[in-house]
Amino acid sequence: MIGKKGYKRASIAWLIGASLVFYGWWNPAYLGLIIFSVFFNYSIGVLLSKAFNNRVLSKIILTVGISANLVLLGYYKYANFFADNLNILSGSNLILNEVILPLAISFFTFQQITYLVETHKGEVKESSFLNYCLFVTFFPQLIAGPIVQHKEIMPQFKKGLIYKLQSKHLAVGLTIFALGLFKKVVLADGISAYATPVFDAAESGVEIIFFEAWIGALAYTFQLYFDFSGYADMAIGIARMFGIRLPLNFNSPYKATSIIDFWRRWHITLSRFLLNYLYIPLGGNRKGRIRRHTNLMITMLLGGLWHGADWTFLLWGGLHGFYLILNHGWRAIFNNKKTTRLGTFFAWAITFLAVVVSWVPFRAESLSGAKNLLHAMVGGNGILEPVSINNIFHSTLYVENFTAISWIFMLLLISTVFPNTQQFMCNHEPALDIYKGKVSRLKYKWLEWNPTKIWALLTSVILVISVLLLNKYSEFLYYRF
Repeated sequence: MIGKKGYKRASIAWLIGASLVFYGWWNPAYLGLIIFSVFFNYSIGVLLSKAFNNRVLSKIILTVGISANLVLLGYYKYANFFADNLNILSGSNLILNEVILPLAISFFTFQQITYLVETHKGEVKESSFLNYCLFVTFFPQLIAGPIVQHKEIMPQFKKGLIYKLQSKHLAVGLTIFALGLFKKVVLADGISAYATPVFDAAESGVEIIFFEAWIGALAYTFQLYFDFSGYADMAIGIARMFGIRLPLNFNSPYKATSIIDFWRRWHITLSRFLLNYLYIPLGGNRKGRIRRHTNLMITMLLGGLWHGADWTFLLWGGLHGFYLILNHGWRAIFNNKKTTRLGTFFAWAITFLAVVVSWVPFRAESLSGAKNLLHAMVGGNGILEPVSINNIFHSTLYVENFTAISWIFMLLLISTVFPNTQQFMCNHEPALDIYKGKVSRLKYKWLEWNPTKIWALLTSVILVISVLLLNKYSEFLYYRF
């Protein structure tokens, strides 16, 4: 209503206020942190704009700005981790007050670092403090991304669509939101019952057998994907209701036929950030094969550390660094070989299994827990012991093992055979396509979403089912990043 009457600045201020309330709902104490971060980075951006013609001074200002952001992120995210490991290595007794990780600090910190770099390069210039606040705090993408860039979002705000809600954008956005909510509430939360007990058992030192270990690992593989992908869809859908297109963050990553392809499809905006602001500045692939492999490993180790302050995340990043090095080596040797359908299937299977194995340390609470589960996955505790299966799944809390396998098979089909959200919605440009590849259209056009009564009914059914199954406590896996 405010926007329709022409009060655009008031509309922006209202939306910023609503976004800050949304952010502060979890812990109001950290509102001051994000507000300080916004003020600081906007001020650095202004200084960079003024110093653009003095490249030396501009680089110094940029260095100060990025360093301050990393110090803030490092304190809140890694202070306890480094203090604990220093005590172990040196025998010291350094004690820090418990530092609670602020919600979404990694996302809004990386987002503002991209803004500072773009300003330093002269690619963007933001003179309006209100616009900058909206860029950082816009609530659909604030908590867990996508990690947006100023140059792809702010021109959309300036078009004015955000001030006047339109039925077309509301219909498209609500449909994407409904699909995302269904992924999260029905699929991710539904499969979580078969992941959590297995990982808890591994942490407790229970001797898990081969089959239940793989059930737990596969269950978490799909829980994580449908949780995070569902949230990304909800963010894209809510933004689209306002007429804003956020970047695509997932493009069926479990259809990937190589680890290189996987990282082009999984958490696309993070992959873009790591490529542009870490891998390429390190030298990328411009300084020889050994240097490229070193840069890949450094990038993935730091990417793992970005996800959490724990050795398990470093192990996860190291595994993917190793996978990427192997993948590039394979391509260097067999790049000109023709691929058969059988070869493509084996490439997919190897890639998928490698990803599943890597999710074990990502989910485990400790290296010992990850070791226990991986040991079981290679048959270290035996292949089949019905008593062990009953101990984990056959109780009042968990249904029989057959149901878990059915869930896994169904979600495998959905994530590898079914169309994804952007394919269903391809006629209406659901998101900014930053995927380096081709987002394929559907073979059967009747499956593509259009504003018809049938699709309205299907969307309503999906939304109602999701709301009815929404639990009071629904674990959100990416909140801590």
